[in-house]
Amino acid sequence: MEKSEIYKLLTKELNTSIVKIDEPMSKHTNFKIGGNADIFVTAKTIDDIQSILKLTKEHQIPLTVLGNGSNVLVLDKGIRGIVLKVALNNYTIEKKESYAKIEVEAGVLLGMLAQILLKEQIANFEFAAGIPGTIGGAIKMNAGAYGGEIKDIVKSVTYLDENANLVTISNEKCMFSYRHSIFFNKKWVIVKAIFELPYGNTEEIKQKMDEYAQNRKEKQPIHLPSAGSTFKRGEDFITAKIIDECGLKGFRVGDAQVSTMHAGFIVNIGNATATNVLEVIEHVKQVVLEKTGKKIELEIEVLGDLYKGVNK
Repeated sequence: MEKSEIYKLLTKELNTSIVKIDEPMSKHTNFKIGGNADIFVTAKTIDDIQSILKLTKEHQIPLTVLGNGSNVLVLDKGIRGIVLKVALNNYTIEKKESYAKIEVEAGVLLGMLAQILLKEQIANFEFAAGIPGTIGGAIKMNAGAYGGEIKDIVKSVTYLDENANLVTISNEKCMFSYRHSIFFNKKWVIVKAIFELPYGNTEEIKQKMDEYAQNRKEKQPIHLPSAGSTFKRGEDFITAKIIDECGLKGFRVGDAQVSTMHAGFIVNIGNATATNVLEVIEHVKQVVLEKTGKKIELEIEVLGDLYKGVNK
């Protein structure tokens, strides 16, 4: 189906969503990299997401789901079909006697929720305050930092399945593991989650958040575009440490560079292309394997036309 036909279908069916044609993905990723999406939809209601799922299934249109674009690399040729940005931004807080029940939609930013919970004196979300993603993306990859992970605080997750049915599953059925969940490789769209969190002291919560923020500022290249930590940690090694020991800090192809501040990050120091980033990734993987015998794996997700072996 032609892009113009898909565009007409969507604009006819959707109520509140914003639909764009040939949208540069560099505008929607923290890497500031990526070719055009054939169709880019910013979906603001569950009803509209259900309509999109039904349309893509009926007409066999490829669908890519996006949160905040913070953990992805979009290839230079862009993304075929529809890119669905989940922009569901509502939340409620129900205060029980010994804990708070937070129901939050998938498009809410982790940093924003952290600030809200701070004001409400609700603890145990501090680890997520500096992660630049959405609730949906964080659940999909079981995001974590500073000893905390999403799996530790999620009570349940509600998603739309491939038939656009609303389904709610418990934490246990999410099959969380390191940077992984049941939502990988599924044609499901996370729409909301419930967290149960204890109360805490405002000053102590803020102190933790400030400490983590300062640590990121001092040790991570947050001043440059990137997709965060590029590689997963190893089972018996710290990936950034062995990349550094292999002399790879500062290695560069075009404007894609292994950060000179933190070897676990590949950064865009100007106008890097996805091809530049992939060449840096492959070089780092190869050198680490040759020098240490260790295989390192990507933590970031590569979206767009397939690139042989890159997601391994």
